[in-house]
Amino acid sequence: MEQDINAIFSCFISIFLCFMLAVTYLASIYVWNSPYSRIRDHPETIKKRFLSVFVMLFIAPCFLYLGLNKEVLQKESLFHILGLRTEGLCQAIFMPLFLTMILFLGPISMELYSGLSKLYTEERYWFSNMTNLIWIRNHIAAPLSEEFTYRCCMLPLLLQCFKPSTAVVINPLFFGVAHFHHMRERINHMGMDFGTALKIACFQFTYTTIFGMYSAYLFYRTGHFVSLFVVHAFCNHMGFPEFMEIKNYKQNKKIIVSSLFVIGLLMWCVLLKPLTEPSWYYNKPSWYQV
Repeated sequence: MEQDINAIFSCFISIFLCFMLAVTYLASIYVWNSPYSRIRDHPETIKKRFLSVFVMLFIAPCFLYLGLNKEVLQKESLFHILGLRTEGLCQAIFMPLFLTMILFLGPISMELYSGLSKLYTEERYWFSNMTNLIWIRNHIAAPLSEEFTYRCCMLPLLLQCFKPSTAVVINPLFFGVAHFHHMRERINHMGMDFGTALKIACFQFTYTTIFGMYSAYLFYRTGHFVSLFVVHAFCNHMGFPEFMEIKNYKQNKKIIVSSLFVIGLLMWCVLLKPLTEPSWYYNKPSWYQV
């Protein structure tokens, strides 16, 4: 009986720390007091939020350390628990990315047809983006800080008291709910009505939660932070698939692109488990079963 009570209390503490970490992350973004602090794409806002999320990279592990069972810390180093390790690094960079690119076969084919993919071979494209604050935020700062905070520092807390499948489902809820804070900006600074802002927020909550489950699953299977980073950056780059664009194609092209959407999804489902096999990544945690 006492053991059950301790287990329930431990789970409560884990969830509470995850919640407080999510609140702290959001608070760090809004801590700045300036005329532009609520306009997310303003250069001054972006620079200050860069500083905020950089500081969070050091604060977030403290929540994990406080909530982890001491027996876990005796068996594993904190760096390994956070997914910061070199074993299987090469596989962790490329295999989850390849898996995700398969899922995006449809959108990738659309870029090939439109000629947009040719931009990636131009030096000017990369130089321009690497000096663009919004691009850096979307492709580097956001994936790095969000995955480290919401996945690497939260999922281990949940894995110590929930079944892996349950932890993978619960984890992205903290990340998904956090996107409702954008409603205020849309209403106050973009003049959007409450109903429209709420619909957009609910849509964002849905797809970010689904992505979060995928990301949490990758971390659970690979045990690598870098896998989450490259996949998140790639997904931010691709954006949400433009399904409605398909109807503008000629019949033959429409059939090919539509087929690639379906083939990509089916192949992703088939390859998800084999390409995230823990042994590929030398992922052998001593405190939960993979």
